[in-house]
Amino acid sequence: MYSTEIEVRTGSVAVVHDLTKDAEAFLRDADAEDGILHVFVPHATSGLAILETGAGSDEDLLTAIDELLPRDGRWRHQHGSPGHGRDHVLPALLPPFATIPVLGGVMTLGTWQSVCLVDTNLDNPVRRVRFSLLEG
Repeated sequence: MYSTEIEVRTGSVAVVHDLTKDAEAFLRDADAEDGILHVFVPHATSGLAILETGAGSDEDLLTAIDELLPRDGRWRHQHGSPGHGRDHVLPALLPPFATIPVLGGVMTLGTWQSVCLVDTNLDNPVRRVRFSLLEG
C-alpha cells in the first residue's frame, strides 16, 4: 500500500476545500493503475464529502450544516469558540473518510464530483489529510 499525508490550511472560517487535484497528484506519484483510493482526515471536527463545487453546492452544504448543527450554546461539549460542540458532531454526518475506485490511474468520479474536506472548526486552521492507495 502506498500512503502519504498532506497539510491543508483551512483558515478561521468554515470551508469546503477541494482535494481533487491533491488526490490526482497523489495517484500520479503512486504510479497508480487500478485499485482503491482511501482518503482519511485524522481530526474529530472535520469530514469528507464528494460533491459538486464551484456552482454553489459547497456554500449550500455549509448553509445546511449551519441549519442542522447551529453554532450556539446548546452543545454539551463546551471548550473552544462558541458553538464549537457542533464541530464534534459533524463527523457523524460527514465521515472522516472516503473511498474512491481507481481505474487506469484515474478516480472514477462522476463528471461534476469533487473530493472535499469539510471543516467548520474555527479554532483549528491547519488539517492533515491522508491518501492511501490499495492496488488491486
